[in-house]
Amino acid sequence: MPLSSQASALALDVRNLRFRWTPEQPRLCFPDIQLAAGEHLFIHGPSGTGKSTFLSLLAGMLSPDSGTIQMLGNDIHQARAGARDRFRADHVGVIFQQFNLVPYLTAEANVTLPCRLSARRRAATVTSPTDEAHRLLAALTIPADHWHRKVTRLSIGQQQRVAAARALIGSPELILADEPTSALDSDNRDRFLDLLLTLAEERNSSVLFVSHDRTLAPHFHHQIALQGTSS
Repeated sequence: MPLSSQASALALDVRNLRFRWTPEQPRLCFPDIQLAAGEHLFIHGPSGTGKSTFLSLLAGMLSPDSGTIQMLGNDIHQARAGARDRFRADHVGVIFQQFNLVPYLTAEANVTLPCRLSARRRAATVTSPTDEAHRLLAALTIPADHWHRKVTRLSIGQQQRVAAARALIGSPELILADEPTSALDSDNRDRFLDLLLTLAEERNSSVLFVSHDRTLAPHFHHQIALQGTSS
């Protein structure tokens, strides 16, 4: 089944979601979520409650044992894997905990990569992917003389901001962030979050951000806790 970008008041609607890695392991149970377009949700929970697994399910990289995920009005797990990959490329920006930048590419090339993979996100840039990459990198305080450096030559904090710029380029409707601030001190963490959420608001992108650090909650419109496993 193909997926479309039909308009929906909800960016995300999750119900009765369950998953387990193997039959021998406890089943992970996830909360129902209704996230409106343009709103930001913080999900917290200690290690072992399935935060990264939850994001992988939402991104369509894993399939649930039961339950439904409606994203922008589409039931993503009724589609084939290729259609889910295309939908994610067009409509979802993902900030991975380990950033997952391409090490042999420059900061600029990493940021523009989604526009090479998605015609929709390329068309959504105001003038060109390169110009938008420069605006995002500047807004995220990456110096211009760093834009053409390979990302392996950047600091961890700079790599994190490059990953955020990559997720934001082309104005995807939903941003999924998996503990991207875990390596930062409190000042840089708060500064990064303020920049990320401000840029998301400018693009009317919904944000779902997971972390074990509950002190981040005041940055977000809503918060919810993961409870972990059930029998």
